[in-house]
Amino acid sequence: MPKMKTVSGAKKRFVLTGSGKIKRKHAFKSHILTKKSKKRKRNLTYFTTVHKADMSNIKLCLARK
Repeated sequence: MPKMKTVSGAKKRFVLTGSGKIKRKHAFKSHILTKKSKKRKRNLTYFTTVHKADMSNIKLCLARK
């Protein structure tokens, strides 16, 4: 059976932490920033963790178990 390939879009978007969680960036921070408040843009800057319901799909895309 051939090796599983990593989905190249997933490897650009997600990072595995040491404890096994998956980090992701927030959406809505790329354009149309004038109408968003400073607080909202600042909070969109930082990484967050992926929801538990999505973890198994993303791990399959990253081809790591």
